[in-house]
Amino acid sequence: MAKNVKVADLVKQFHMEVVCGEEGLKRPITVADLYRPGLEMAGYFNYFPQERLQILGKTELTFFATLSEEARRDRMDRFCTEETPCILITRGMDIPEELLTIASERQMAVIRSKMPTTTLASQITDFLENKLAPSTTIHGVLVDIYGIGILISGSSGIGKSETALELVKRGHRLIADDAVEIRQTAQNVLVGNAPELIKHLLEIRGVGIINVMTLFGAGAIRNSTKISVVINLEIWQQDKQYDRLGLDEETTKIIDTDVTLVTIPVRPGRNLAVIVEVAAMNYRLKHMGYNAAQQFTNKLTATLSGDMDENEDYD
Repeated sequence: MAKNVKVADLVKQFHMEVVCGEEGLKRPITVADLYRPGLEMAGYFNYFPQERLQILGKTELTFFATLSEEARRDRMDRFCTEETPCILITRGMDIPEELLTIASERQMAVIRSKMPTTTLASQITDFLENKLAPSTTIHGVLVDIYGIGILISGSSGIGKSETALELVKRGHRLIADDAVEIRQTAQNVLVGNAPELIKHLLEIRGVGIINVMTLFGAGAIRNSTKISVVINLEIWQQDKQYDRLGLDEETTKIIDTDVTLVTIPVRPGRNLAVIVEVAAMNYRLKHMGYNAAQQFTNKLTATLSGDMDENEDYD
């Protein structure tokens, strides 16, 4: 579910001036796309994307000033719609009286910034894409291992937090424990972070809640990371066949993204932290072009083929 973003959030984030229409600060912003209404200033409204945040920069306002008084009123009358979140003026430019009058009547916020149009538009787009990204919350532990975001999942009490603690002691970084907030910031890109309430905290049964940053330092935590692998911990089942070569690559879907899934059976004597660490390094090697399981299979096939050829010669 995407977060609810209002015009007031934009004003606060970028320290903008509210010129008029303070009632419109409660209007929602539903799309991350911005729009510079050049054609609309010329009177062409056939495909006007009124649901977007509208930006008026030096080009638009300079052209608007060349229009007749009647044309200016007509443009602003059609420009200020109920669906439009707000009007943003850049470069600290003067605002046309026609815009101020109609925006005030329709309770639409007109906000102003001294920043250049292109720079501000880029920053606002990044801000809105992050805020409006589809999101979900998953039970698990998120750690950063050599720059690889690993989401550790599994049933309650299986040892996720203890594994994360051992990984932190080995020099890796904790992002979230117990609840992981995940956002899809782009196609096939998932970013995870901890809810504000439990940021930097880790729950260890028998010990209680510990603050990882306080105990291990600022280098032991990270605010967010891209999720590359999901490692699912499950109780070892004697009658279940587990992948022993690593040729089978499973995936799991989070929001709209397929993520590599590795299932690790848990039983006494297995060092889960080391196994998770190796799984992360193996994933990294695969993406660098080296697949140990595939190379072993190729060598085995070549060896068997050679043996068969020798047997044929003897026949």
